[in-house]
Amino acid sequence: MLRTLLCLFVTVGLICPAASVWAQQKDLSSTSVQIDSTLIERSSSSLVNNSVSHLISDTSLNVAGDSAKTITKAPIVSKPISLKAVLIPTAMIGYGAFALSNKELKSVNLAVRKGLWEDRNNGNGKPLHIDNFSLMAPAVAVYVLNAAGVKGKNNFIDRSLLYGMSNLIGTGIVSSVKRLSDEIRPDSSNYLSFPSGHTTRAFIAAEFMRQEYKHLSPWYGIAGYAVAAGTGFLRMYNNKHWLNDVIAGAGVGILSTRISYWLYPKMKNLFVKEGKEKSSHTMIMPTYQNGAIGLGMVHSF
Repeated sequence: MLRTLLCLFVTVGLICPAASVWAQQKDLSSTSVQIDSTLIERSSSSLVNNSVSHLISDTSLNVAGDSAKTITKAPIVSKPISLKAVLIPTAMIGYGAFALSNKELKSVNLAVRKGLWEDRNNGNGKPLHIDNFSLMAPAVAVYVLNAAGVKGKNNFIDRSLLYGMSNLIGTGIVSSVKRLSDEIRPDSSNYLSFPSGHTTRAFIAAEFMRQEYKHLSPWYGIAGYAVAAGTGFLRMYNNKHWLNDVIAGAGVGILSTRISYWLYPKMKNLFVKEGKEKSSHTMIMPTYQNGAIGLGMVHSF
């Protein structure tokens, strides 16, 4: 029961920032062009119209130039997450945590394991190691599609940082909860079963693909989620995870990516002016050293 409460505590920690996302509204900015009144006052009435005409003409050119610059250099927009989008992955995490101590849900885990492993060659079935590669397949597909000319939502740098931040959040949560839950794997190899790290990374990649291409077609996201679900199935098929491990891992992966797509634009906008970049240069990237995950930032003035 203590393990369940600890895992639910982590779940609440996920809901709070995500709920604040949902409450956020999109900020709108406007640009106004003002004409110096002193210039008009010093001109004669016959020259006022000409002066104003030239000023408006020049201003129109400047605005057009700024608009073109905005298209390529403007900060990406942080959009709020719907309550439904937050509740679904959070419910998946909650189910996984609750199943750690619930007898009925544990019996479901045992039944799934029996069908996928014990009844297969009397428990001597050979594992399929495709899951070590399929977990990244949707993310790789995003870069392949962009290289082939099917452009996603963000440019190379932005999408790379978004994907890195999603993995940073997801793997950080998984690593912490694994140690808190102390759940034994189905094959009894260790006590790091809950939640499934492979499934988390697979659904991070799937949601990443959906976010990048949902404006073109929902089928990109469906394909990504199908591959991620296959990865989760293989983790159970290979006797490495229980059903609730996989469900919770999927929830963590989805929610981590959605939080990243809200959080990253806000972080980027701290270093980008409206309509153009600042003169300084900043790079933020995920880091991993000696088993510790973090964020690295380089800022040149």
